[in-house]
Amino acid sequence: MGTRTSYVDRSSTWRDMIARYPLLPLRIFLGVTFVYAGLDKLTDSTFLRATGAGSIGETMRAVRDSCAVPALVDLALKSPVGFGYAISLGELAVGIGILIGLLGRVAALGGALISLSLWLTVSWSSTPYYYGNDLAYLMAWLPLVLAGTPLLSVDALLRQRRH
Repeated sequence: MGTRTSYVDRSSTWRDMIARYPLLPLRIFLGVTFVYAGLDKLTDSTFLRATGAGSIGETMRAVRDSCAVPALVDLALKSPVGFGYAISLGELAVGIGILIGLLGRVAALGGALISLSLWLTVSWSSTPYYYGNDLAYLMAWLPLVLAGTPLLSVDALLRQRRH
């Protein structure tokens, strides 16, 4: 039987530790940001409405003709409040999932898909493109889609218990 490595190797130098955790700051930033974004939308009295200043409905109508995929906006406009709840709860689930590292790749993929949909709709018309933040969020999610949450996570604890 092979040797079992401990959850944290206490004999590692600080440089070894830094090299093992390069995605941890990204996980924390994206997780906190998406939890905050989801909660902010759920608690905003104007966002989860079909009409009115600051509502999801007005936002969708405002970007409909300038976005890359108007069909996505049309789909959202069939039920703007439902779409607002879906985005809010999706951001919350993704944020919590990536923070605790539960199904890390799935959570990261969810974050990437949310960011992609927002880039193709809400921030598509940002000129130059780097003024829109959704593309940067999409790119930030991709390393976590590839790597998952192998350290300091529920995924790591479950993997360790299986071996």
